[in-house]
Amino acid sequence: MSCQNRLVLILGDQLDLQGAALRDFDPKTDEVIMIESANEAKYVWSHKAKIALFLSAMRHFAADLERQKYPITYIREASLPIVDILKEQLLKRKITRLVCVEPGEWRLKLALEALAQDLHLELEMREDDHFYCSHQEFLAWASNKKELRLEYFYRLMRKTHGVLVGEDGNPEGGQWNFDRDNRKPYPKKGPGIIDPPASFEIDEITGEVLKYVTRVYKDHPGSLDAFNWPVTRSQALEALHHFVEYRLRYFGIFEDAMWTDTPFGWHSVLSSSLNLKLLNPREVVDAVIVAWKKYSLDLSAVEGFVRQILGWREFVRGMYYMDMPKMAQDNYYEHKRALPKWYWTGQTNMSCMKDAIGQTLQYGYAHHIQRLMVTGNFALLAEILPTEVCDWYLAIYVDAIEWVELPNTAGMALFANGGRFTSKPYIASGAYIKRMSNYCGSCKYKPEIRFGESACPITTLYWNFLIKHRPQFEASPRTKLMTANLNRISKDDQDAIEIHAQKILNHLDGL
Repeated sequence: MSCQNRLVLILGDQLDLQGAALRDFDPKTDEVIMIESANEAKYVWSHKAKIALFLSAMRHFAADLERQKYPITYIREASLPIVDILKEQLLKRKITRLVCVEPGEWRLKLALEALAQDLHLELEMREDDHFYCSHQEFLAWASNKKELRLEYFYRLMRKTHGVLVGEDGNPEGGQWNFDRDNRKPYPKKGPGIIDPPASFEIDEITGEVLKYVTRVYKDHPGSLDAFNWPVTRSQALEALHHFVEYRLRYFGIFEDAMWTDTPFGWHSVLSSSLNLKLLNPREVVDAVIVAWKKYSLDLSAVEGFVRQILGWREFVRGMYYMDMPKMAQDNYYEHKRALPKWYWTGQTNMSCMKDAIGQTLQYGYAHHIQRLMVTGNFALLAEILPTEVCDWYLAIYVDAIEWVELPNTAGMALFANGGRFTSKPYIASGAYIKRMSNYCGSCKYKPEIRFGESACPITTLYWNFLIKHRPQFEASPRTKLMTANLNRISKDDQDAIEIHAQKILNHLDGL
């Protein structure tokens, strides 16, 4: 290979034969390189299922490339960081031209840019074309806004891409947002029979990966017993088809509902396939709209799903690249407490946390309300250091890549950036969890009790948080009602809440 040839780096979350990295690939002169690095599994203490998903999907993708006669170097089970391995390969082959798609993690983006400078490489870092909105389009939208809010961005995306809008540019159904029709709890008797997500056989490649991860990462959190994630493009398409055929119809109404031993509810469980680029968001949105028309589904369910993909997913990506690296260091409330040890084990007396973390350890998955209003809500109320919480989310969920994980965790769940793109802290007492789940029925703590040994820690910490930050909550019309409720609690009880909250905060590991 001469020095004029190009090496094309494909990372583990860029598994698309139609992706930007391979756009003008010339098999006569170019070569693909893919690298498995133990560093990627260890810089945060990654869930076994996350490691297995990435490795299996990468190996399947490499096999696809080989079948299609792409020249490829695939480096397995390397111990050094990706950039160190890449440097060795570039120097060994005397290559000075590197092509890649922009990484989904800022640290890797900086490391590749530093490598290019160090080796005097011609680096062509292409923007990921898996998204509806480019960086430049997002910056142009954000440049003249006093407030960066999803709703206005989402409407622009709908109009720009002609999704759920009529020829006159107005929204289908006469409104942009059907939230009021969605987000109900399950019936009191429970969710009933829920069609499970698609399931996949463990083939030879995945079986080998599962054995390898079990052996090499045995001290990492989580289990591989229930591993059932799409690892190929064809499996991801099957998962998408299964969702729109059997599960989409009830997605919207129950998208916020929680129930013990109901890990997936009616959710699509497509996020890992989208984030590995096994699926393109355009085909996901298109499939949902086809199903809406074919089966005359409620528009509320379809709009709620489209908002997650075309709205929120695109929005947080734009915010990530606009606000890094500051986003990773933000700590608006100056919280400093350590993450409780039971976040890694699920061994706590709080039923909601036990169930949400327990299923996370089993599957590497929890749906957005479990992440935001259970584990995230507690972390904010318990004044935990944002970087520790963010590292946990990045480690523990199979679909967590920093561009999507960090804005959701730091920006939304923890309010660490002071409301840069959210209008209020997302906090709630145990009453919310009781309303949206059956967790409280089996819990030793009582959500309606504000202090004392039987009090729900989330309820105590919620009221303590409001007392501590009362001026902030009273200043906003969106949160003023919360402090109005606080004003109905006597001074003596407020004092007792603060005393009990301090006791909880000093002994988080014992909950």
